[in-house]
Amino acid sequence: MNIRAWRIVKQQHVRAAFSGEGARRYGGRWNHPGTLVVYLAGSTSLAILEMLVHLRVPDFLTHYVAFEVTFAPSLMQTLTPTRLPRSWRQSPPTNAVRNLGDAWIAGATSAVLQVPSAVVPNEWNYLLNPRHPDFKKIAIGPRQPIEFDARLLRP
Repeated sequence: MNIRAWRIVKQQHVRAAFSGEGARRYGGRWNHPGTLVVYLAGSTSLAILEMLVHLRVPDFLTHYVAFEVTFAPSLMQTLTPTRLPRSWRQSPPTNAVRNLGDAWIAGATSAVLQVPSAVVPNEWNYLLNPRHPDFKKIAIGPRQPIEFDARLLRP
């Protein structure tokens, strides 16, 4: 059975949504700037939460789209919380955590890395390596408009 995951992006970034360019520019929990990687969440609700923790102004919650992504478990490796440094949920992320993702990308051992969510630690996020030869085996669904509950927009 394939794994389903979700990516939410601003409409203006749809063309580059799976390039890894945003993470390369700014870095993320699991990568330093300079490393191409694509972040996904295990559900649309987790994808929304992961996005919300990075927003400073909730008025920006307009013009977003979601992509459903599916892939075979055979394309994936897993980093369980027991294999992570104690500081893995710290914000901003530590170099030790970013180094794990960078090493996975550099090693090219799989197209997908399953990692725990720092926002909801008993749920999973997924990293995609857009340069891995098996990246083409990942199915990216069509973009779908996403509307946020107005209560999320309240200050």
